[in-house]
Amino acid sequence: MLQVQAIDLYYGASQALRGVSLEAPVGEVTCVLGRNGVGKTSLLRAIVGQHKVSGGHIRWEETDITSQPAHRRAAAGIAYVPQGREIFPLLTVEENLRTGFAAVPRALRSVPERVFELFPVLKSMLRRRGGDLSGGQQQQLAIARALVMRPRLLVLDEPTEGIQPSIIKDIEAVIRILREEGEMTILLVEQYFEFAQRLADRYVVLNRGEIVAQGTAESLVDDDVRSHLTV
Repeated sequence: MLQVQAIDLYYGASQALRGVSLEAPVGEVTCVLGRNGVGKTSLLRAIVGQHKVSGGHIRWEETDITSQPAHRRAAAGIAYVPQGREIFPLLTVEENLRTGFAAVPRALRSVPERVFELFPVLKSMLRRRGGDLSGGQQQQLAIARALVMRPRLLVLDEPTEGIQPSIIKDIEAVIRILREEGEMTILLVEQYFEFAQRLADRYVVLNRGEIVAQGTAESLVDDDVRSHLTV
């Protein structure tokens, strides 16, 4: 389980997170919802070690990782799919996938066949440059690169952003499969309410760096949740 306990995060004098706490259990999808600029990406960066917190604690699998650098967290099974995908456009699809090897022991430095079962389109594109792929294909590549790390915690930042509907359905199906296998904790930041509603086992809503609503999937239909997502 991932446990975030009352964390604060600053960018200079500006406070981005205020006492944020959440739990993300194994075998479930936990969605973080909210408008642009409310602290969703800051929360993910704090969890994966890309930005230090100034207060609170982050625990993963019963270990306090609050002060661990990002590479240590990656080696502990935490994989991050950032907003905007951030694949390497001049590297081939295969080379992009191989960048995930850095976080795993040498004996595991191969691309699991499971990755191509989940994203079959990538197997036919191994020699193509990442920058030549469509936006949806790049998003699939970004998720596949994370899966190469054999993660136990998969952190996804708005995987539907700028993606065509057919690929959104494919990504939703992959997340559902990973959830149903019951071995992975999935933390998903999303603005697309219907996508989150279909996938979430539990959710939290952020506003101005604070959690203003949270609950289980059954309560995600509430109009109150939607009110925090609309401008």
